[in-house]
Amino acid sequence: QVQLAESGGGLVQAGGSLRLSCAASGLSTTYMGWFRQAPGKERDFVAVINRNGNTDYTDSVKGRFTISRDNAKNTVYLQMNSLKPEDTAVYYCAAVQRARSLVAPDQYDYWGQGTQVTVSS
Repeated sequence: QVQLAESGGGLVQAGGSLRLSCAASGLSTTYMGWFRQAPGKERDFVAVINRNGNTDYTDSVKGRFTISRDNAKNTVYLQMNSLKPEDTAVYYCAAVQRARSLVAPDQYDYWGQGTQVTVSS
C-alpha cells in the first residue's frame, strides 16, 4: 500500500523556522515534492527534488526553504526558515516517477494528507 505521511507542521511566529518531513512507504519514485494550499486558493508548487539531489523551488521561497532527501529512508524534508505570514497553508508531500511538468500538481501520482503550517505576524 502506497502511503506518504507528512509531519512537522505547526504554529510559528514570523521569522521562525519549521522542518517538515514526509516518509514514503510502498513506493520509490524519482521525484518527491512539496506543494501548499492556502484557504480559497489553488494548490501551488513549492519545491521538488530528484533521487540525485537536484532541486527546484518556486521563486517566493528561494533562499529561505531547503528541500532534501534521504533515499535510504525514503523520506523527503522541507526546512523552512525566515517564515512569513504568507507562507501559511496546508503543505502536501507528493511523489511521481516521471512528469512533463514538475510544478503542476496534476502531474503527481501520490499525495500525503497534508500538514498545517501557520505563521503569525
